[in-house]
Amino acid sequence: MSRHILLIVANPSVSTTLGGSVGFWASELIHPYAEFTQAGCQVTIASPNGGKVEFDSLSDPRDVSGYSKDDTLSLQYIDRPEFMQLLENTPAISSLDMGTFNAIVVCGGQSPMFTFRQNHTLIQLFSDFYATGKPTAALCHGTCVLIEAKLANGSYLIQGKTITGFANSEEDYADRVVGQKVMPFRIEDEAKKLGANFVTKEAFSPHAVRDGNLITGQQQNSGAETARLVLAALAS
Repeated sequence: MSRHILLIVANPSVSTTLGGSVGFWASELIHPYAEFTQAGCQVTIASPNGGKVEFDSLSDPRDVSGYSKDDTLSLQYIDRPEFMQLLENTPAISSLDMGTFNAIVVCGGQSPMFTFRQNHTLIQLFSDFYATGKPTAALCHGTCVLIEAKLANGSYLIQGKTITGFANSEEDYADRVVGQKVMPFRIEDEAKKLGANFVTKEAFSPHAVRDGNLITGQQQNSGAETARLVLAALAS
């Protein structure tokens, strides 16, 4: 029977630290999307508010910066009009019947760091889906949704859990390149305060971990690894 996966990406917003528009990271949607569809899964792409969603400019392989020019898989999908059309008018998560999904993945990028922790609908959806026992995943800066997620008994979802996410070493790199603090907080620091066992690999190397039905990926190069752990959880 075909599995139905929900991929959640951030709506466009504005960085409060640097100014300028921010969105979601292309590879963090496209690489899992490719893994899931190639495995025969049905995939829905949604966003917290619905409507058009946009790539972080640095994640677009076509961007003049050349930062993601080697992301050839994303470029292949960007060249497919039928795929890009899916980003033009995403459904809002509140409009979806979550019972129809077998797994969810919350993708990252820059916008999540300025929008997800305040989005009670997204946080509750993530917590409720986790409580069903189905594979519940977050990737890179999308893992900031875990900082506010709680269980029914009021305890933090990640307390005592082994997770990963965008690491301090990677935030250090970003801050050095830009010349100032890029993000309003650091996921690794916040997660450790809540009692999570936060594990990382070398900066920007592919890495994902599974603790029960909670699956997390470290950064933008970990999308395929995250998807494979979701698929393995579904198979088991």
